[in-house]
Amino acid sequence: MRILTAEAMREVDRRAIEELGIPGLVLMENAALGVVDAIGEAAGAIGAAESAAVFCGPGNNGGDGLAIARHLAVRGYAVRVFLATGGREPGGDAGVQLAICRRLELPIDSVATEDEAREALAAAAGCDLVIDALFGTGLARPLAGVFAQLVSGIDDLGLPCVAVDLPSGLSGSKTEPLGPHVRADLTVTFAAPKVAHVLAPAADAVGELAVADLGVPQYLIEEVEERTGRLYLLTGEELAGRLPPREPDTHKGDFGHALIAAGAPGKAGAAILAARAAVRAGAGLVTAAVPAPILDVVDLGSVESMTLALPAGPSGQLAAGAVAALLAAARGKAVLALGPGLGQEEETAAAIRRVVLEAPLPLVVDADGVNAFAGRPGELAGRPAEIETVLTPHPGELGRLLGMPTADVQADRLAAARRAARETGAIVVLKGSRTLIAAPGGDVWINPTGNPGMATGGSGDVLTGLAAGLIAQREAYGLSVRDAVLLAVYLHGLAGDLALARLGGHALAAADLIDALPAAFSALAGS
Repeated sequence: MRILTAEAMREVDRRAIEELGIPGLVLMENAALGVVDAIGEAAGAIGAAESAAVFCGPGNNGGDGLAIARHLAVRGYAVRVFLATGGREPGGDAGVQLAICRRLELPIDSVATEDEAREALAAAAGCDLVIDALFGTGLARPLAGVFAQLVSGIDDLGLPCVAVDLPSGLSGSKTEPLGPHVRADLTVTFAAPKVAHVLAPAADAVGELAVADLGVPQYLIEEVEERTGRLYLLTGEELAGRLPPREPDTHKGDFGHALIAAGAPGKAGAAILAARAAVRAGAGLVTAAVPAPILDVVDLGSVESMTLALPAGPSGQLAAGAVAALLAAARGKAVLALGPGLGQEEETAAAIRRVVLEAPLPLVVDADGVNAFAGRPGELAGRPAEIETVLTPHPGELGRLLGMPTADVQADRLAAARRAARETGAIVVLKGSRTLIAAPGGDVWINPTGNPGMATGGSGDVLTGLAAGLIAQREAYGLSVRDAVLLAVYLHGLAGDLALARLGGHALAAADLIDALPAAFSALAGS
């Protein structure tokens, strides 16, 4: 599903009006009906409401609110409108909606002063529901004065709140709130989600999100260009068809052989988790290549995978001799994943860099594999472009790769992921809440699955193995490496959500994600 910035949505509206001849009033009516239908279909207090206070701002969002008030009144709701327009009469399509509401004799109160704002909020407190139609996605500066007073007051009412398009005080294109803002229980947006709907902390104010049909052709949404790259939201419905059922006459050789280089003394679990996840992903064969001192432990921990002993130094981490062994083992394999738990000794890091730059097959590089390239992302771009590389860092690892503080990565995750993909030429999976998958060309996919219970050691190792296992099967299913990665990230989070429902968040462990993968695959197939 496409995600738009405020600027891109304005372009969709412009083309619908100017190129297709759809009047702005028709778009406004469609938007209003979408909100009213969402209210009627909502569960709990919103769906049970019989009266509504509608706060309308000075622009088209306020016009949407006026149309919503009219349709609610027609459906039998007791409606009261509070018109906050800075003392100016709305014009254009919003002015038409206001005139209709007046002819219908809906109660409309003007709100231009702080006293009038206090009176409006006191009157709204007697309603079952408050509707925020003050400002939409195009807001560019923090709210102040009466408008700031209103958004704060709406929150203080304690009523269920429905935001029209976006909670007032947020910008559709920004992940950070601009300043004072409404915190909605339900937000109904139009045509496509916007950036602020899906990325925290702005998304924390959205509540449940519904996307209403605006009545514009889908191609207008798909064709709109973004300056930095397109954004997409992963959905089960779109991903489900990429993993069709297996044919009856297939065998393990059809589903690829994944090679996983991971682990060190004290971190054998990283190799075990990655190998087990690759098996659960459906790879036909999995080999865990590990430093010789932990071979027996990994043998016992992942009985479905094979093992390969790699030369190790005095500490048990990979030695320089592991390079030749790994490159030899990579021959005939479908994918190589490396990094989890390998360690950061200089000899080990140098060995990792050589393997990454010389391996002639798709790579999944995680954890210490990423750390080996700290401050040198351009070296990764030296891999042949036709042999895909996937990086799966958490924010700290991405910060080390790019030479920037973790806090700066977190402050603008989109920009950091895009920069890393551009500088390395790799597909970059920036893990965390709403994991991002960035392609070198600037496109980014946002993953909606997953939960805080997954914030535990080993979760990333599971993702590494899952991604490797799915990439190994790309020929069997006609997948691109990118599609396999999108599936891996979505299924990883979905497994976490299913495990959370069964076990709760505090008790969740990485192995629980592996155990939940069969149910996640089944749930995706049923999407």
